[in-house]
Amino acid sequence: MKPFDIAELLLLAAIWGASFLFMRLGAHEFGPIAMAAVRVGGASLMLLPLLAARQGLSELGREWRPLLAVGLLNSALPFALFSFAALSITAGLSSILNATTPLWGAIVAWIWLAQRLSLLRCIGLALGFAGVLFLAWDQASFKPGGSGWAILACLGAALSYGVAANYTKRFLAHVSPLSVATGSQVFAALLLALPAFWLWPAQPPSLQAWVGVLLLALLCSGIAYILFFRLMSRIGATNTIAVTFLIPVFAVLWGWLFLAEAFTARMALGCAVVLLGTALAVGLLGKPNKA
Repeated sequence: MKPFDIAELLLLAAIWGASFLFMRLGAHEFGPIAMAAVRVGGASLMLLPLLAARQGLSELGREWRPLLAVGLLNSALPFALFSFAALSITAGLSSILNATTPLWGAIVAWIWLAQRLSLLRCIGLALGFAGVLFLAWDQASFKPGGSGWAILACLGAALSYGVAANYTKRFLAHVSPLSVATGSQVFAALLLALPAFWLWPAQPPSLQAWVGVLLLALLCSGIAYILFFRLMSRIGATNTIAVTFLIPVFAVLWGWLFLAEAFTARMALGCAVVLLGTALAVGLLGKPNKA
């Protein structure tokens, strides 16, 4: 990769790492559904003019059914689940659990698209989920005030991302990346509009909460999608997926700097195991799977 590509990859990781910080800032005042709705609504308002300038709006009408599915699986559902998790667990832990997305993607591809898994990738899957169990073992309490449901929410969101990635590959490979990004945000906003209206907070959120959610929308969804698809086109999917390994580093850093969140030795070890397993599972280490 060229130095500019590496710099852009680091920038994308820093932005997506900050998303977990911004969710912590707004989740308690907005609630998970309303915050997710504002996030995708704001991103839609940013991306729609860009798509219109490229004469791509017609694709949204032609491909509305698969885009609706991707809007649910890649935005509405996981954004709401991660926002729910932000109510009770740290930004760092959420980001580490988010790093299991490629593991879920590999499993979904194996079951649904019949992609073969080499022995090395199977070891990676086992290692990655062992790291998750190690992280969650002492924290997954389902009693009132426990973090068990939050951990399950993060894993459910990561699974949803994994399904969405394979669904996009199967049904939207012929659609431009900007159309997919824009359509997913627009249809996610439509899906969340009514639930957000019902669950809108009775007390107006503070300025800090609004800043956090608007940064989620414009920076972590709108601008980040543009960076992501630019990198995909320049350096390929395999290199771009390396951002998964960098996100927890930045999420932990931002959480420590701005929220005084601790990063324990247990979290560091669990994170290392998860990322090693993910690297093996997606073929970034060892002999690539040619399936």
